[in-house]
Amino acid sequence: MSTLFISDLHLDSKRPNVINFFINFLNNLSHDIKAIYILGDFVEYWVGDDDPAVGLQEVFKLIKKISKKIDIYFMHGNRDFMISKKYCEENGMKLLDDPTIINLYNRKILLMHGDTLCIDDKEYQKFRHMVRSEEWQKEMLKKSLSERLLLAKNLREKSKNETDNKDEFIMDVNSEEVKKIILKYNVDILIHGHTHRPNIHKILCNGKEVKRIVLGDWYDKCYVLELNQDKVSIRKNNLS
Repeated sequence: MSTLFISDLHLDSKRPNVINFFINFLNNLSHDIKAIYILGDFVEYWVGDDDPAVGLQEVFKLIKKISKKIDIYFMHGNRDFMISKKYCEENGMKLLDDPTIINLYNRKILLMHGDTLCIDDKEYQKFRHMVRSEEWQKEMLKKSLSERLLLAKNLREKSKNETDNKDEFIMDVNSEEVKKIILKYNVDILIHGHTHRPNIHKILCNGKEVKRIVLGDWYDKCYVLELNQDKVSIRKNNLS
């Protein structure tokens, strides 16, 4: 039996090839898959559970269908943190806290979206603290759907402009913060997304070798981490 981990699909009607690839991915899952973990930024944006989810209805319908046979877990990212627990449950997904510890195949594993590890990006961390607050989200949901969609569009454009002007190291994880988190939870593996830098890193913490596995995004390629009793591997496929 195997468990799959994915993140940063950024599903959007403007990229129908990615949506179609994901639908095909779900329709062709191996029979030995026991669970799928989606670690954030599943969709490009989400403005509340009345979000029209243009182009994504088939995706959620399929997830609900598959969840009757395979456990599907979802963790908020920085784009889809307003997907509610209720919406997840209605669509066959189990909402996870960030961070969450799981035990799989005799390994203690810490799951995160990954953005809280990027502490050098102080502007982003302030923004994250604001938008994750209950007060901000309540005020956001008081706005009309059209207002929220426009705000989401403006925030995405602002984020892209800011990202283009930031140094690469600022947007990556802070290595000391990574070690701090690993030691705090005393885990064998840390799995996260967010940085769009897929890799398997080996870190020495107090004489113990720990793997930090970074999930890739679904833009030009798709990245799927497969974990089972015998192996840890990142599968990569072209989206074209």
